[in-house]
Amino acid sequence: MSNNIIEVKNLGKKYVINHHRGGYIALRDILTNIIKNPFAFLKKKVKEIAGIDTKEDFWALKNVSFNIEPGEVVGIIGRNGAGKSTLLKILTGITPPTTGEIKMRGKVASLLEVGTGFHPELTGRENIFLNGAILGMTKKEIVKKFDEIIAFAGIEKFLDTPVKYYSSGMYVRLAFSVAAHMEPDILLVDEVLAVGDAEFQKKCLGKMEEVTKKSGRTILFVSHNMAAIQSLCKKCILLEKGEVKNIGNTEDIVNEYTSGSTADGTEKVWTETKRPGNNISELISVRLTDRSNKTIPYVYSNQEVGVEVTYKVKINGYSPLPSIHLFTNKGDYLFVSYSDYNEKLLNEIRTHKAIAWIPANIFNNGIYIVGVGLSTMIPMQTHFFERDVLTFQVIEDIASSKKNDFNQQTVPGVLRPILKWKNE
Repeated sequence: MSNNIIEVKNLGKKYVINHHRGGYIALRDILTNIIKNPFAFLKKKVKEIAGIDTKEDFWALKNVSFNIEPGEVVGIIGRNGAGKSTLLKILTGITPPTTGEIKMRGKVASLLEVGTGFHPELTGRENIFLNGAILGMTKKEIVKKFDEIIAFAGIEKFLDTPVKYYSSGMYVRLAFSVAAHMEPDILLVDEVLAVGDAEFQKKCLGKMEEVTKKSGRTILFVSHNMAAIQSLCKKCILLEKGEVKNIGNTEDIVNEYTSGSTADGTEKVWTETKRPGNNISELISVRLTDRSNKTIPYVYSNQEVGVEVTYKVKINGYSPLPSIHLFTNKGDYLFVSYSDYNEKLLNEIRTHKAIAWIPANIFNNGIYIVGVGLSTMIPMQTHFFERDVLTFQVIEDIASSKKNDFNQQTVPGVLRPILKWKNE
């Protein structure tokens, strides 16, 4: 008999996509055609109205196979649409597979969507007992864990308030706390933890690490936060277009994923016929890079990041001044930075490359937008300015942040610089 707690073999999930073709039945059509061939006419019109003229099979998962041993913490990573959430929904039993077989040995708990398994009209207290019962716990077992659940979730003041009034963050805290304390053999966690703040995410990761070491529980963890994946998981599954691309050591799989699937938002290259600019200079490419000259898909809050601008100067006598412009994802202007004047670049008709280095510990967690421009001072002229070129996400480096470092906690504001202090 196998020792694996989860066995997945040739798993597939097919959806049928209907390509709608809008239409209506005109009175003229009815009067003209219904007498000639009523059945053929009605069949044709019903198909047009229902939008089922054409169908397409879409495989969200295909030939997925893997085994998980008891006590393993396995990360599941991949780009949006790779099939990660679909896989967890099948393992949980929310949706059935089209092909393949699954063997799950043990009690399963899942945290897939905010508020899953909660009744909005019931209070936090009542939902704890409801969720516990769904997970197969007795009332005595739930009562024993009750105080720990409440303390971890931090919702003491709202315990007897209907959960429909909870914020999404409160929902997540309570849902995770229930799932983590009910001691299932297998815990399935989707990206839902991203709803919580950075401090609670650390708390959740610490709890998952604790339960795997002490209780030997098995966890499947889906996340786009590579720091969290590397901190918690020793093994990783990389999904690509519904299929398993690779399984192995977390560090190797994460490196493969980040080097081979750079987010569209952190690099942009223009074709020669569509480059922004004028007869003097044109923009070729912009990307985010690290010190090893690798394009990066996201930025850690404590990581230095370079914005590399490649442009072409086509006429002598111009000393170009590249600039980068930073915005929030809401459109607020953060800052602009111009490169230094360089007399050596005068009269050089060629391709230039300039890198602006943004120091570590500047940004708060969030989404940021980069704009780029190029101007000359003499004569004063803007050759190009592209406002929304790159989009990048700043995330917490949970693996290296200190437990009691206030600079790594959730704080208000867009920027979160670590300043030098002198205390006397």
